[in-house]
Amino acid sequence: MELLSKTLDRVKPSPTIAVTTKAAELKAAGRDIIGLGAGEPDFDTPQNIKDAAIAAIEAGKTKYTAVDGIPELKQAICAKFKRDNGLEYTPAQVSVGTGGKQILYNALMATLNPGEEVVIPAPYWVSYPDMVLLAGGTPVIAPATLENDFKLTPEALEAAITPNTRWLIFNSPSNPTGAGYSRDELKALTDVLLRHPHVWVMSDDMYEHLAYDDFIFCTPAEVEPQLYDRTLTVNGVSKAYAMTGWRIGYAAGPEKLIGAMRKIQSQSTSNPCSVSQWAAVEALNGTQDYIPENNKMFARRRDLVVSMLNEIDGVTCPNPEGAFYVYPSIAGLIGKTSAAGTRIVDDEAFATALLEETGVAVVFGAAFGLSPNFRVSYATSDDALKEACSRIQRFCAELT
Repeated sequence: MELLSKTLDRVKPSPTIAVTTKAAELKAAGRDIIGLGAGEPDFDTPQNIKDAAIAAIEAGKTKYTAVDGIPELKQAICAKFKRDNGLEYTPAQVSVGTGGKQILYNALMATLNPGEEVVIPAPYWVSYPDMVLLAGGTPVIAPATLENDFKLTPEALEAAITPNTRWLIFNSPSNPTGAGYSRDELKALTDVLLRHPHVWVMSDDMYEHLAYDDFIFCTPAEVEPQLYDRTLTVNGVSKAYAMTGWRIGYAAGPEKLIGAMRKIQSQSTSNPCSVSQWAAVEALNGTQDYIPENNKMFARRRDLVVSMLNEIDGVTCPNPEGAFYVYPSIAGLIGKTSAAGTRIVDDEAFATALLEETGVAVVFGAAFGLSPNFRVSYATSDDALKEACSRIQRFCAELT
């Protein structure tokens, strides 16, 4: 009898975590490594949030809590949805988990039956397809190409939907591209969904507050109220509040779905960390003044990276609306050979050679479902970004 489940054969480890781990190992071995793979802000958690966590510890708020969130946090989440998105939810419609990933996983586990499909626009966050597979479903990939600014078109969405479709997973601004959908672009997609009442929407809004220039964020249930009863709106405190390690994600949706997610969480992790929940209350209810200040720095970094990468012959780097990623195409470099003799047959070979020869760690595009590209996280210092992009420029200039 085999020890391991056959389910594991359906999934692979996270490539982004693998890149970050490899970079850390090389750095520990003494290599000069610049890691551009991790999807987390380099800012510290704001002091008011840390103070709230310390106060919770000192007040003894370190016991088990309700399975899917303390009442105070659920109230704060309801207030956030009303304030930021114009969406009315009750605490009974809210689930709090150990990060946004658990929220998504719980929802898929609670709803998918074998053979049911989930439409995922590509490029996609690396975990979406594998979570669908773990839950017994079938990912259906809908391409969102460079020619369309990495945004799903209504025609591509329509073509991907079948009678077996259970969910569309929607992410704006996007990981890995930073692409953000305007209200009109999103309305065109929701019009398609209205024609298919069996399809639910899982909207991953984790990068909501990381929006630049004149881009205005919107979410599906806000744009099309008729989708409210079949939308799970997912968010968290990791990105905007620099709280990746605190592990708090949340979602709001129909009570029946939230109850099913609660049941799964009750038999897996139970409640999220009590102290992190109290910190999240302060994050959502407290001052938001540092978000636009942080965004100014992110926008400056984006402009730096986009400018330097677009100076490279054979590389095309769109200017994204949000998040802290760029997703340049290397179509013009495929087939060339690096200075150390590595043939660039695909984007994985490019990323591997770049790390080995220059010490710059990026994530190859195939991990996100669309090649030939690579992802850069610009959530690091200006100096590190300048040096990394200079190394990428030299690496590409030496390709023959």
